[in-house]
Amino acid sequence: MQAASASATTASLQAYAKTGGAWQPALPAMTAKIGANGFSGAKHEGDKTTPTGVFGFDGTMYGISANPGVKYTYHRVVQDDWWDENSDSPGYNTFHHGANPGGPSEPLWQISPQYNHFAVIRYNMPATPGRGSGIFLHVTNGNPTLGCVALPTGDLVALLRWLNPAANPRIVLSPTGQLSRY
Repeated sequence: MQAASASATTASLQAYAKTGGAWQPALPAMTAKIGANGFSGAKHEGDKTTPTGVFGFDGTMYGISANPGVKYTYHRVVQDDWWDENSDSPGYNTFHHGANPGGPSEPLWQISPQYNHFAVIRYNMPATPGRGSGIFLHVTNGNPTLGCVALPTGDLVALLRWLNPAANPRIVLSPTGQLSRY
């Protein structure tokens, strides 16, 4: 995924697959929303930036809605499903079911349409407190995100269905001018 500049809040996401030894587009290019403060190579909790780098995806995908047919384990969120974003918590930057873990933790079952379906981008895992948490690939609400990557529902579902854990997929997040770093 790339954006015109580090401060851009809209980016282009292109999925690639290796075919015959060469990388080829696997899906049409998609327009994504990213952090309200663009990209950062030094992300920290609450800065509203999308981290730059190459990241994998967590082994479970989630959603308020039923499984759209993903190849990953899928957890349909219910009341008291949280993403722990409390830097002082031992479960910082992990899924949590139960009482609110505190801080800016997200009540996953209450955030719609964004969390109708989402994948966890493995940024800051294992977690370093304060470095940033809850970086997801999720449904857009039309606005820049707090640091996630957001796509229209149809594009997101197509991408989530295409992703295959057996292929060990990665996402590259970067301004266009810095893509050669990765």
